[in-house]
Amino acid sequence: MKTTPDHNERIARMTFASVYPHYITKVTRKGRTKAELDQVITWLTGFDEYKLQELIHDNATFETFFKQAHLHPNAPLIKGVICGYRIEEIENPLTRQVRYLDKLVDELAKGKKLEKILRE
Repeated sequence: MKTTPDHNERIARMTFASVYPHYITKVTRKGRTKAELDQVITWLTGFDEYKLQELIHDNATFETFFKQAHLHPNAPLIKGVICGYRIEEIENPLTRQVRYLDKLVDELAKGKKLEKILRE
């Protein structure tokens, strides 16, 4: 399934603050913690707790969020299907980065061990 320019633009404009509470709900409902979620986000982006809170407070779009991130060098090892898209086939870099994050949250919620999620 190929992403469309409209789809990519919609993702770029979406704010991290609008999605973060859904991530928390998804993982805590499955017995994981907000701290584990934050650890996964930190691994992917390089953000600490202070920076995450700043981005939430500022209503940063995903475009701004990932422009400020220092993506982990192992991020390209995140593969598979999320939201109907095969991550490694997504051409738009920002959309791929957002799907990396979605996939990590999914793996956390499914009970995968942190060592496996973090791809160290």
